[in-house]
Amino acid sequence: MPSDCIPFIDTNYFSTLICNYLDEKEQLKPFYNRFPNLENFKSQIDEKRVSFQEQSRTTLVSSLKKHYQNVDVSTQTKKNIEALKDGNTFTITTGHQLNLFTGPLYFFYKIISTINLCKELKQAYPKQNFVPIYWMATEDHDFEEINYFNFEGKKIRWNRNASGAVGELDLEGLEQISELFGSHLNTSKNANELKKLFKYAYTKQNNLTEATKYMVNELFSETGLVILDGNDRELKRLFSPYVKDELLNQTSFKKVSETNQQINNLPENYKIQVNPREINLFYITKNLRERIVFEDDKYKVLNTEIVWDLSEITKVLLEHPERFSPNVILRPLYQEVVLPNLCYIGGGGELAYWFQLKSNFEAQQVPFPMLLLRNSALIVSKKQQDKLEKLELTISDLFLNQTDLIEKVTRKYSEVDIDFSNQKAFLKKQFEDLYELAKKTDKSFLGAVSAQEVKQIKGLENLEKRLLKAQKRKLKEILDRVVILQNELFPNQSLQERQANFSEFYLEYGDQFIQQLMLNLQPLKGEFLILNLE
Repeated sequence: MPSDCIPFIDTNYFSTLICNYLDEKEQLKPFYNRFPNLENFKSQIDEKRVSFQEQSRTTLVSSLKKHYQNVDVSTQTKKNIEALKDGNTFTITTGHQLNLFTGPLYFFYKIISTINLCKELKQAYPKQNFVPIYWMATEDHDFEEINYFNFEGKKIRWNRNASGAVGELDLEGLEQISELFGSHLNTSKNANELKKLFKYAYTKQNNLTEATKYMVNELFSETGLVILDGNDRELKRLFSPYVKDELLNQTSFKKVSETNQQINNLPENYKIQVNPREINLFYITKNLRERIVFEDDKYKVLNTEIVWDLSEITKVLLEHPERFSPNVILRPLYQEVVLPNLCYIGGGGELAYWFQLKSNFEAQQVPFPMLLLRNSALIVSKKQQDKLEKLELTISDLFLNQTDLIEKVTRKYSEVDIDFSNQKAFLKKQFEDLYELAKKTDKSFLGAVSAQEVKQIKGLENLEKRLLKAQKRKLKEILDRVVILQNELFPNQSLQERQANFSEFYLEYGDQFIQQLMLNLQPLKGEFLILNLE
């Protein structure tokens, strides 16, 4: 199946910050450790090997085995878990929320980027082992962000009351959602596989964590992907010294605030993604996930009656480390403390907030991982390719916003020249002569000449707009076809990967869809993939 690539900057969908990072602009270098190219992984391996303790590996493997004990796991995943005991084994990690039925398509791009990078690193560094990790965001609490997915223009939504960490939610109501989703599918083999996957994930498990783990394991276990749940007592115990520092010293607040100021001082006006709090921790128990604050010399859990002094909260941390949950500022540090990790793979927004965190890692003496932008792709069917060719458009044209695309196509198909540039240039030349004449006769006429020039140029521009509008009416049939095609590939005027769910493509192509992604996504290539499926 043929594919093509275009630079991220040419898509117009990626921020200046990310495009400058991909170009390795000098002003961003203080905010990351090493740029993710193949050669730089050697130094990252050496740095992580020295810092990561054998006891941490033992705890990690023990935790993973516990969480996998009721999961039908592949031989390759078992081997990867065992390999994590070895000091020559390192991880590549991505993370994502527990979106219903994986949510947007880029969930797949994240995980496959991670798997494929491990393969590439194994070829370059055969003496080391590389394990792909999917970190489940089981401690998140924003249910409204994850309780739906889109299917063929319809929103399949799970409505229920929710509180606390989303991973602990039971699956009440999902049996009806399973039936609803099934009613939108046909009776083909691929449709039946989708129905079975959804049903077993969301009606046969105990909570959303188990459902997500089952589903991702079914889709990717043969690749050796290891799924990690950070909401774990023993992993949290490894992290507890950093939690104690957060409670006592608020190091992350100070360091990240300093970095934010440095970013704000850059001339490019990069956007700050996250702002630190004085304490970047939540307290979690059953149906509860609330911020910890320090007020009036006491530690308090917001919206509760829970209050401690220093000795009391230190005792709770010692006895119940699992109750302390890092927020977006500290979760990356937690990840790097408990994993022998080399690289984090994420989207543009994720990388943008990671850039804010390096100084805190340095203060905590934890190696900062390499940061890699996940693969992005546009899936184009054979039918859509044919439409493009008939309209004499390129795929790059469809990345334009719709107004600009319509204008470009109108000018392309118009039988009359809508571009009045020559007329404007001719008019400007005439007024140059008038300016010279005014200077030689009466300079007071210069203002009148200028005003007349503006008026006539504006008149030409209005005529050009009217002609363009008239041609749009004349070319309505062609323009409607262009708009329909763009809306198919860019639903809601957004990237396909941020809107569509994998099920639409799986329904058509089955497991071949995932296999083609595995074959074509190249994490270190640094370009946007156009994947033509036939």
